Amino acid sequence: MSKMAAATAAIALAGVSLTCIPAAADGASGRPAGVADAGVQAVTAPGIPRLPGGLSALSWMVADADTGNVLAAKSAHRKLAPASTLKTLFAVTVLPKFPAGTVRQVSSADLDGVGTGSSVVGVRQGRRYTVADLWRGVFLRSGNDAVHVLASMNGGWQTTAREMQQTARRLGARDTTVKSPDGYDAPGQVSSAYDLTIFARAGLANADFARYCATPSAQFPGAGGTTRIENTNRMLVGSHGLARYPGIIGVKNGYTSKAGNTLIAAARRNGRTLLVTVMNPQSTQANGVYKEAGSLLDWGFDAEGKAQPVGTLHAVSASYDGGARPGPVADPTTGAAARGGSPWRSTLVLGAGGAGVAAIGLGALLTRWRQARGRGGAGRGTA
Repeated sequence: MSKMAAATAAIALAGVSLTCIPAAADGASGRPAGVADAGVQAVTAPGIPRLPGGLSALSWMVADADTGNVLAAKSAHRKLAPASTLKTLFAVTVLPKFPAGTVRQVSSADLDGVGTGSSVVGVRQGRRYTVADLWRGVFLRSGNDAVHVLASMNGGWQTTAREMQQTARRLGARDTTVKSPDGYDAPGQVSSAYDLTIFARAGLANADFARYCATPSAQFPGAGGTTRIENTNRMLVGSHGLARYPGIIGVKNGYTSKAGNTLIAAARRNGRTLLVTVMNPQSTQANGVYKEAGSLLDWGFDAEGKAQPVGTLHAVSASYDGGARPGPVADPTTGAAARGGSPWRSTLVLGAGGAGVAAIGLGALLTRWRQARGRGGAGRGTA
């Protein structure tokens, strides 16, 4: 039994060591410090491509959307204003609740509190919109007016903020504090590249989320019938002097005066989907956030099968019942999940790091021990 205990402890320690991005201890809080203390983290070895030069973002992350492996990161837990990338958490929280065909007649109360200077899609009081219309307004035009209407349907602004906070915690995202569900600058509202990557990964497992965030343009109800709206994600549509990124499938961009430019980008090549989150580039070059995200995606695809992960995204709590469980990324055109599985899985999903290894190892260890006891102890001490 002493050998069994030692083996159990070794397996558990191996699991814990791989379940998050390594970080220095924070003596004040007792929890791991953010990766901001360690700067850039990536495994360097012969044959592994060098990280791209010219990266100026305060924080960034490259992760495999299917496995949850983190391939490289800089200050991934640094708490920064997220701008409209926080709308990914809003969608993960609220999108499953209302069928796309549900119709809402907008009241004045629905639009109360839309911040000055907000990005809007043009929702008007008294008009009727389907839920699908409103989500297209959220994803394509980053419409804070559409977010307000959906939040009203969900029980109100503060209720939605609380639910988003709960969703973040259940997904293992602990750097995020939600104050304004649309991502509008608010005192104390922060997230991180790590958390935003978690939200995008959870969202992409849902066929509706995947389809909305991949839509370059759509028709939206306007004063004279319908009007064409275009996605503000330049990497997705190829605009403002930027070419469409090969294999791009979404997810969300944002900007506020406090957050600067923020972006979560997902791209798929050869059956592999990568997520890159970039927060607040400090360079002044045009399209800087998109160019830095593109260079990190290029690196990730070039490093396929070579780069060793520096960590993994957190496992999802088995008690979570809100529907937002990361799984195979859904195809935005067909709604089918890549590599099998449902568009929004209902089973417990573990990251590809040591938590899963520990669980498997402990299960095998205990099974062998019970078998030994059943044989009269013949195998005692061998586990």
